[in-house]
Amino acid sequence: MHTWIGLDHVQLAAPVGCEEEARQFFSGLLGMTEVPKPEALRKRGGVWFQCGSQTVHIGVEEPFAPAKKAHPAFLVKQIEALRARLLQAGVTVKGGEEIPGVIRFFADDPFGNRLEFMEVPGDEH
Repeated sequence: MHTWIGLDHVQLAAPVGCEEEARQFFSGLLGMTEVPKPEALRKRGGVWFQCGSQTVHIGVEEPFAPAKKAHPAFLVKQIEALRARLLQAGVTVKGGEEIPGVIRFFADDPFGNRLEFMEVPGDEH
């Protein structure tokens, strides 16, 4: 029988030529560290970022269509500071239905993909 360990990465699609805009958003604004893609995958375009113990892969898709419903949910500490940072940068932040014990909001990446940000106060991840 197999054993589940967790997620290694999540992939979000983006249009051709997305790399610099992805770097500005995921690294510059969100504060994720860019990680090098394996040499064999670099020719495909896109860029990868470290997010805790997982990575976020921004992959090039042609034709491109953003994910409006399916989305990653990022666990963060100090979510209100992140919300303020996004708002200050002009990113639209949307609330979601309340979940007891969870603070959360949604925003789109520069390519229109839906992202969820959440914090569980008192959780020591």
